Amino acid sequence: MNIESFIFGTYPYIVLTIFLLGSWVRFDREQYTWKSDSSQLLSNKCLRRASNLFHVGILAIFFGHLFGLLSPPALFHAIGISDVGHQYVAIILGLIFGTLCLIGAVMLLLRRLLIKRIYVNSRLMDIFILVWLLVTLLLGLSTLPSSWHHATNGDASIMLALSEWVRGALIFQADPGLLADVGTVFKIHLFFGMTVFLLFPFTRLVHIWSFPVGYLSRACLFVRTKRKLERSSTRRLIRSRQNV
Repeated sequence: MNIESFIFGTYPYIVLTIFLLGSWVRFDREQYTWKSDSSQLLSNKCLRRASNLFHVGILAIFFGHLFGLLSPPALFHAIGISDVGHQYVAIILGLIFGTLCLIGAVMLLLRRLLIKRIYVNSRLMDIFILVWLLVTLLLGLSTLPSSWHHATNGDASIMLALSEWVRGALIFQADPGLLADVGTVFKIHLFFGMTVFLLFPFTRLVHIWSFPVGYLSRACLFVRTKRKLERSSTRRLIRSRQNV
């Protein structure tokens, strides 16, 4: 077995096992660490802008990959999108949201390294996972020129091969042979992307499991502050005195 056969034939299942089992063990044994561990109380500088860029970008990338790679080509054909058209959509959206995520991640990393109060309260893994995500993003963005070249020549074979490999891997039929003609940068990006899930249980990323889904359907809450009530009472008192 050569290294590529291992990475694209066996490694995905090692990743899946550690991702699921590691998350369960951490939740069961270390619930105190099951949190985003926000550094907002230490410093609010640039946090909102950086966090919004990063989260919007990475969520769009994740669901874009999920839908784009898992959906069979027939689904896109049914709605009038050809394989090359699908590739153009993936390139454009990948460039937009990848850039947003990259800017946000760089801002978060610089903030963590340059603001002393945040740096001294950071774990090594907090910095490592940000660096790993940055490298993964850069690798993903570096695949776009090659993808654009293929698309302009009417060739969507690389995208289709990657999509077929992902769908096969999820039903425990990963075929490394499908990636034989895929460029090296795509393979490295795929390896780094899979490794994010391997590292997941050992980082603050576990807070994703606790996304408050119920908030999406919860009724709006209207809050009346004490200050507003005091102002309203004062106005009524003034009016009553004027009437007298």
